[in-house]
Amino acid sequence: MADDKDLAAEGTEDRVEGAGNKVGGRLRNAVGGATGDTSEQVKGKAQEIKGKVQDAMGKAKQRSDRDRGVEED
Repeated sequence: MADDKDLAAEGTEDRVEGAGNKVGGRLRNAVGGATGDTSEQVKGKAQEIKGKVQDAMGKAKQRSDRDRGVEED
């Protein structure tokens, strides 16, 4: 295997990055709403969705790693 990282570690990275994108997207959406910039709101919502997908992928990687040592939530 070329990559020494286990799936649990990759999943954790994906979930952390996803959480950042979800928060950033919510903030961007809120700023767009406050300023009346619908383009910014749409970009924020897209970023939030990207974060949700990253989180789901991370969870899937963590579940598929048999030696993960990470509890399910």
